[in-house]
Amino acid sequence: METFDLSRYRNIVFFTGAGMSAESGVPTYRGKGGIWGSYSIEEYACQQAFDRNPEKVLGFHEKRRRSVLDCEPHEGHRVIARMPDARVVTQNIDGMHQRAGSQEVIELHGSLWRLRCDNCGHNKEDLGRSYEARRCACGSWLRPDIIWFGDMLDPLVMSRAAEAIGNCDLFISIGTSGTVWPAAGFPDLARKSGACCIEINPEPSGATRYDRVVEGAAGEVLPKLFGSC
Repeated sequence: METFDLSRYRNIVFFTGAGMSAESGVPTYRGKGGIWGSYSIEEYACQQAFDRNPEKVLGFHEKRRRSVLDCEPHEGHRVIARMPDARVVTQNIDGMHQRAGSQEVIELHGSLWRLRCDNCGHNKEDLGRSYEARRCACGSWLRPDIIWFGDMLDPLVMSRAAEAIGNCDLFISIGTSGTVWPAAGFPDLARKSGACCIEINPEPSGATRYDRVVEGAAGEVLPKLFGSC
């Protein structure tokens, strides 16, 4: 595989989805072996479930945290992290990019490693296998700071993502089907800015808006495509 010349590009954005983390062993959501094949969304992943039984929902998400911590970032994560000027826009909530060393990460769907209080607005990082506390200092339950089913995406986060992609000159989509909106529109947004668009995926999406499609796993493709960066 021919190495890609990064010296031609100044603003690089990686857009990553569930397939990126699946290579590390993190379960996907709806695919084969996905979480929602075993657990009910209505019981564990919506605001109504949290309102009914916050302890049950928090316990489920603690299990998710522990399963993620048992996984490690792969070489694809590390290749991206070695590009200090690259920005990452991710649909994943597992923090794998940060664990690999990436600094500029925009998390569209939030993070397993943050909690928030919807009563007083407090927001905190919590990085352990178990939560440091399940209640806020104000007495209300803390909830995972992630986008559950039925939640609206944070407009400020979406604005940051759109700005990064709209100003990039190299856009690399990894491990995402590209069918979920509004993120499905990101490749077109990159193309409007004149960016070169690349897709890396074991099962390419079939979209025609990419200049180059590389079939394969990111952990194998990225080191070959970008070398030691």
